[in-house]
Amino acid sequence: MKKILVLHGPNINLTGIREPDTYGRMTLEDINQYILGRAHQLGLECDIFQSNHEGALIDKIHEALNGYDGIVINAGAYTHYSYAIRDAISSVKKPCVEVHMSNIHAREPFRHESVIAPVCVGQICGFGWRSYLLGVEAVEALL
Repeated sequence: MKKILVLHGPNINLTGIREPDTYGRMTLEDINQYILGRAHQLGLECDIFQSNHEGALIDKIHEALNGYDGIVINAGAYTHYSYAIRDAISSVKKPCVEVHMSNIHAREPFRHESVIAPVCVGQICGFGWRSYLLGVEAVEALL
């Protein structure tokens, strides 16, 4: 059975509380249950990890070398400036889909650029918590 890793970056643990008009009212725990359900429907094993710390996210990406077939990542604000996360994604050579709940291209100008997008197979944004489900489906289609 194929196995994927879903990563949530900084402040995503506050989903449902933080800016609900932008990120929705569903909690991260609720979103994770939907992710696990969709992965199961697709015949995938799925591990989910959230951290507010760049190094912890990088360590999990490195685990994909031997433990995972694909990655779905919402790097949060790290999307816009973490070359370390970009390099980690590039190094593991596994299909990685970048996701965002909000449409980063319709927000503040500093959010328009993703430094990780060029090393991901694609980017999904603007579909709320469903962006994660679309990301899982996209990774599964590549496995």
